[in-house]
Amino acid sequence: MTEILLNIDRLSVQFRTGDAYKTVVSGVSLAIAKGETLALVGESGSGKSVTAQSILRLLPEHSARYTDGAVYFEGRDLLRLEERDLRPIRGARISMIFQEPMTSLSPLHSIEKQLAEALFLHNGTARKNARPTVLKWLHRVGLRNPEQRLDALPHELSGGERQRVMIAMALINEPDLLIADEPTTALDVTIQAQVLKLIQDLQQELNMAVLFITHDLAIVRQLADRVAIMQSGEVVETGPTREVFKQPKHEYTRRLLDAEPRGEPEPVPDDAPTILSADQMRVWFPMTRGVFKRVYNHVKAVDDISLSIRAGETLGIVGESGSGKTTLGRALLRLIGSRGDIWFNEEGEQRFNLNALDHKAMRPLRRRLQIIFQDPYGSLSPRMSVSQIIAEGLRVHTSMNADELDREVVRAMEAVQLDPATRHRYPGEFSGGQRQRVAIARALILDPKLLILDEPTSALDRSVQKDIIDLLRRLQRERRLSYLFVSHDLSVVRALSHRVMIMKAGKMVESGDAKAVFEAPKTEYTRQLMAAIPTL
Repeated sequence: MTEILLNIDRLSVQFRTGDAYKTVVSGVSLAIAKGETLALVGESGSGKSVTAQSILRLLPEHSARYTDGAVYFEGRDLLRLEERDLRPIRGARISMIFQEPMTSLSPLHSIEKQLAEALFLHNGTARKNARPTVLKWLHRVGLRNPEQRLDALPHELSGGERQRVMIAMALINEPDLLIADEPTTALDVTIQAQVLKLIQDLQQELNMAVLFITHDLAIVRQLADRVAIMQSGEVVETGPTREVFKQPKHEYTRRLLDAEPRGEPEPVPDDAPTILSADQMRVWFPMTRGVFKRVYNHVKAVDDISLSIRAGETLGIVGESGSGKTTLGRALLRLIGSRGDIWFNEEGEQRFNLNALDHKAMRPLRRRLQIIFQDPYGSLSPRMSVSQIIAEGLRVHTSMNADELDREVVRAMEAVQLDPATRHRYPGEFSGGQRQRVAIARALILDPKLLILDEPTSALDRSVQKDIIDLLRRLQRERRLSYLFVSHDLSVVRALSHRVMIMKAGKMVESGDAKAVFEAPKTEYTRQLMAAIPTL
């Protein structure tokens, strides 16, 4: 009989809201055996992260309470252990990878110090003796040039690199149970495949159990032995992964399985004019040293890139972290400086070379060129109401009065299927998908011709991703919008893009019709990307 390592028995958790308590997890029972991977799946707000954090009592004591149940680890109830007895288990016997690495890593300490601290706290390893182990784990999680990054602070790393450091920190003590809370959300498909393979290898090597929290069902199918589906704080279905995928019993499970991005965009007419084109664009960042900051080299973030986008067309830009895809998008909008020609043609009107315009001449064109950022929370001011956020562009570019602005806000919210009655609320009162719709409405209200979408769905659940993709397709069809879609999620790119450009280290390695690139890639790098996509 398989030995049970962790047993969650009828766990219930409440959060304080004002003077009352609200139940967020209700009667959850789960068991994880040694060497087993259990995937916990559900949309945002389903209670999966609260359940995971309850295992190590990481929830804030002033606002959370465990009203019922127990969490047994090797027969001991972790919910009732003294803090001094729980401390040796946290980070050593049971380790956790958090979803957002920027808030989980100390901004004041180097990555070497933070990884060495984990060794010191649990094994007594001095920092001077910890470096070989630190380097070994940074290599194993795929951090590029770790010997040169030991002194780096978290803000000096990309999102994907920070997540790799978090994974190394969680695994460095070789725990018995790894709790992985959306550990691959910010990673490229190739690094994601490496990390998943690493977790599988370590699991076999250490007979380690894994509780894997995710909204990506393709990863679940690839990694998990069993799966538990959560909705509204309850486990609605559990069982062997193959069985649940083949014959889901609960309606919610069937809805999740049907939410994978599918389909393709409508064809672009042959006579569609070119809206934006760029010729030999360069964005080189100088590298300096010495007291006088002499330039000794350059980081070639974008190196001789040429592209074009037609009216009603989507160009997908794909590449790993550091490939230059986000830098390219921002340079096209003149948000950062670049060299080369950027031509904007507003369908038969005057043609402009954006890089030849000064700030004053550029300003009227900005309403036609809009951008939607990756983080739907960080890009919206928490001090402004949704109405104020959406109308901000119109206040800058027009002289509309308050009533006119309000009518335009209502129209924009209806276009993205948000209830206009909620326009006086603040971003914190909306879900991630609703906040991303607010960001889209803010861009649409200016009637743009081109939208640059920088990873707009990476932070969203699969079901919400599907809704946003359907929304973007509809808006493109109705308004003849052009999109530059930047993403590392190839399933989303395939569902939305007419053409695809693959970038690596600032250069274009392949481009062409999306279907042709996905089905018959010409370069080895593109083939590696395609092979790394987990599929349902």
